Amino acid sequence: MQIDTAKIILCLEQSPGILRDMAASILPAQITARRRPGFWTIGEHIGHLAQAQSMIHGRIIRFRDENAPAFVPFIPGDDAPGDLPAESVSQSLAKFEEWRKRQLDAIRTLHPKDLAKEGSHPEYAQYNLPILLRHILMHDHWHMYRIEELWLTRDEFLG
Repeated sequence: MQIDTAKIILCLEQSPGILRDMAASILPAQITARRRPGFWTIGEHIGHLAQAQSMIHGRIIRFRDENAPAFVPFIPGDDAPGDLPAESVSQSLAKFEEWRKRQLDAIRTLHPKDLAKEGSHPEYAQYNLPILLRHILMHDHWHMYRIEELWLTRDEFLG
């Protein structure tokens, strides 16, 4: 499996700006609205993205520092991460941006041999640093898609 990590890193650099621009367009009442029972709010998605970044950074460091890191699943509780008041969105966005900067700084210190290391993760048949980098990007964009869906989709079309 060939993964172009340079392209993924470029995209990872862009995620915080995309999220910040989108959040700036959303009305405060929409940030905290629970559109359906069991759905996270937009604020909860933003908060989750901010909260997950330190764990992700730790995984990058472990790939750098360990020969064959073994990971455990990161599974947020069954409940949403806690509603995020509209005034805290800027704090979560800043946290997301700061952790992403740390992640990118750590990625830039990696040696090519780090990209070849195989780790293990009980959820995945294969797990290495290029897969993790792609997973980070997909996680960012999955939550950003959900945010946009909660923001713009009319009730009758909300899945």
